[in-house]
Order: sequence, then structure tokens, then C-alpha cells
Amino acid sequence: MCGFQQFKMMKGVSESLAGRIGLVTLLGFSLPESHGISFDVPFLPTEEYFSQRKLHTADISYDEVWNTIHRGSMPELQENPDFNWQMFYAAYVRTYIDRDVRELSEIGDTVKFTKFMVAAAASTGQLLNLSSLARDVGISQPTAERWLSILVASNLVYLLQPYSNNITKRAIKTPKLYFLDTGLAAYLTRWNTPDVLKNGAMAGVFFESFVVSEIVKSYYNQGVLDLPLYFYRDKDMNEIDLLIEENGTLYPIEIKKHADPQKKDMDAFNLLDRIPGVKRGSGGVVCLYDKLITLRGADKVIPMNFL
Repeated sequence: MCGFQQFKMMKGVSESLAGRIGLVTLLGFSLPESHGISFDVPFLPTEEYFSQRKLHTADISYDEVWNTIHRGSMPELQENPDFNWQMFYAAYVRTYIDRDVRELSEIGDTVKFTKFMVAAAASTGQLLNLSSLARDVGISQPTAERWLSILVASNLVYLLQPYSNNITKRAIKTPKLYFLDTGLAAYLTRWNTPDVLKNGAMAGVFFESFVVSEIVKSYYNQGVLDLPLYFYRDKDMNEIDLLIEENGTLYPIEIKKHADPQKKDMDAFNLLDRIPGVKRGSGGVVCLYDKLITLRGADKVIPMNFL
């Protein structure tokens, strides 16, 4: 069984189907899918991954990256370049609220819920601040928490959890909020063209959101629902954008929208070496540089076409 709208479909199943059903979360098209590339290995910054991935790459220009970030990953917009972007997302938001949201919860004030979506989109790539979201929209914090859970349940928003263990007591405990479709986030926050977006104040967080979304898709598309993805930030504001945990090893990733990566971009990786019992694997900087090269030790510059 498959369907775009998961809530009514699962609600209509009378049996639990425990042990007899597998759920696969499908988001919008990934970069490989949109370029007709058949590659289904979850992203991991290792030599083994890169040796496989380099056999299945496509040339992706700087402008094409930003066009994709702005247009989003919805199949209709990817397959039909003439489809009006604003018209599509205007209809999408209205249909989402009228159908999906009403399936999950009784939303009395759809105007405020739309404002909540806008406020959440404006917070993409940032630490979750429920009290600020509630204040901006004029709702209570419990309502903001309930509405956020709807966005998460419908796979519009992903909450990246902070990495912590018993030793990392200085680590921040608050998750980061990411919109999984940057086109929808751009529509909600009124970045109406790719050029305006890439030169605007939110360019960095949109690029980061896009990279996180692509890595999330690489795991979801393999049926991995419990994602091994985290970020690190401590109370001294030291931060690693993304950590991938695999077999007890942490692989650090920094995300930069520039095309001139520096060794200093990876300085925070050394934080992992100070945590007893933590094994650090190879990592890298995902950016707009066009070649896969070694930057320091086992850490690499990772271009977009290797995601």
C-alpha cells in the first residue's frame, strides 16, 4: 500500500499489522533522483562511500544548486520546469491545512496556523525556540508545541537532535529545526527568486537546510527511520553542524555555502577528540566547491554532487 497522504490511509487499516508491515518515508526528489542517477547508499563521509559515489555523479553548477534550493524538491516542480512556483505552493499550503492538518488535529484558526508555518520556516536551520514561535504567532506555548508536532508528523519539519552522552554535560539539549523542502520554506518566507535567496540574509541557513534534507533523504530512501544524525553545540558556542553515528564512530560534517573551504572550517571537529570514549571518523566540509579533495588528514571538501 502506498499513498501521498499517510494519515487517512493508516487510520483506515483495521489490524495492527505488527511485524507484517514496513513503513517507508518518502520525501521530495533527492539530487540523485532529480538527475536520473540510481544511487541508494546512505551518505557517510568515508573513502568507501566516495569511491562508490564518484561512479554515479552529475555536473551540478552553482546556479543550478540555488535554483533547486529555491524551487524545492516536489516531483511536479522538478518534472515540469514551466509549472508556476508560487501557484503550486499556494495551493499546496491550502490543501495541506484543509486536508492533512484537519486529519491530525482540530485547528480552529487556520490563519494563525499558516502564520505558525511561516514563523517555523523563518527559523529553519536554527535552534528550536518554542516560546519565540508562540509569541510571534500569538498562541500559547502548548499550542505551539502541538502545532509543531503536526509539522513533524507530516514530514514538513525535521528536528535534528543534539548529540550528548553522560560525559558531554556542557552540550546544548535543544534540537535544531529544519524545513525538509526548501522551496516551501522559501515560499512561506517570501524569497521569490533564486537570486534574491542566494544573496539574502537567510542564504546560509537555507543552504544548510538543503544539505541536511538531502542527507535525511539518503537514509529515508533506504527505509532507515531511526536516523543516526545529530549536531553538537556546547555552552561556549562551539558547534559541529552534523554528526553521523555509525558503529560507535562519529563522522563530523560542517556545512558552508561558500566555494573556498578552509582548514579552519573544521576546527570544531577537534572537540570530539576531547570526549572520552568517543571515536572520531573521517569528516568534511559540504560546500559549493566543485571537486572532492582532501583538506586535512582524512577530512575532505565534499561537493554537492557527492551527497
